Amino acid sequence: MNEITYAQAIKDAMSEEMRRDPKVFLLGEDIGAYGGAFGVTRGMLEEFGPDRIRDTPISEAAITGAAVGAAMTGMRPIMEIMFSDFITIAMDQLVNQAAKARYQFGGQVSVPMVLRAPEGSGTGAAAQHSQSIEAWILNVPGLKVVAPSTPADAKGLLKASIRDDNPVVFLEQKLLYRKKGPVPDGDVVIPLGKADVNRPGTDISIISYGRMMERCLQAAEELAKDGISAEVMDLRSLRPLDTEAIVSSAIKTGRVLIVHEACRFGGFGGEIAATICDSEAFFYLDAPVRRLAGKDVPIPYNKYLEAGIVPTTEAILAAARDLAK
Repeated sequence: MNEITYAQAIKDAMSEEMRRDPKVFLLGEDIGAYGGAFGVTRGMLEEFGPDRIRDTPISEAAITGAAVGAAMTGMRPIMEIMFSDFITIAMDQLVNQAAKARYQFGGQVSVPMVLRAPEGSGTGAAAQHSQSIEAWILNVPGLKVVAPSTPADAKGLLKASIRDDNPVVFLEQKLLYRKKGPVPDGDVVIPLGKADVNRPGTDISIISYGRMMERCLQAAEELAKDGISAEVMDLRSLRPLDTEAIVSSAIKTGRVLIVHEACRFGGFGGEIAATICDSEAFFYLDAPVRRLAGKDVPIPYNKYLEAGIVPTTEAILAAARDLAK
């Protein structure tokens, strides 16, 4: 095990895959000499050169279109969108081309590309650079969506994403980049579609992903002092989704709290709740499934307002206590 940051784990995954497979290359804005907006690709230009670390114009549509074309001709591009909010500019290339090419060509071509993008609030970047837009992307058949919460998962899941023959959107919450954690040595690949129970429990299931996981685990520690045993599940992969793990946890505890940073209305929490209620777990529930999510407002610039629109540890704790009554 090595203790490294989330950002270093992502860089290590990309570097190792580039050394392993000459078809893997990077493209995006300022990823070369500058090292990326958040420093994730710093030093990679010196190792791999400008042919494989390709700085692009400021055009998300062009970056995504180039990645789709390269993937269809046999390469394995990893593209970086500087902020996930700017995926909106590339929706045609991502939604109408990358997601559909394999289907429309009857399986004769695949699109093995990874779109990496920092997402979420907490850095004072305001309304146009701080959104959590996973629910938009999850509604598109043909796209896989990953949102790791730890350095180990970031590395293992990114390796799996790079090797996947389908387009994967890899979402990295910006506040996680400097978080450190243990990462196994060697070529450890974590399969997509497998949730991780970070903390087993019997009284209530708390299901989350990304940045909110740390807060859910903190709340679980406090709940334990009250004699409430909380099971905390990290989805990690949002599509494919580990429905079996979700249903099993709901059956075991009978109470479920879903937590995410993105807006509540139309958020992914609704899909998780529906998954539970459409399954045999419904008959084991002792209370309605509850969602705790970000407020339905644009992300404010003011740091106090920004901090107040996403679930806090205290809010998760209060919701879990109420649900566990």
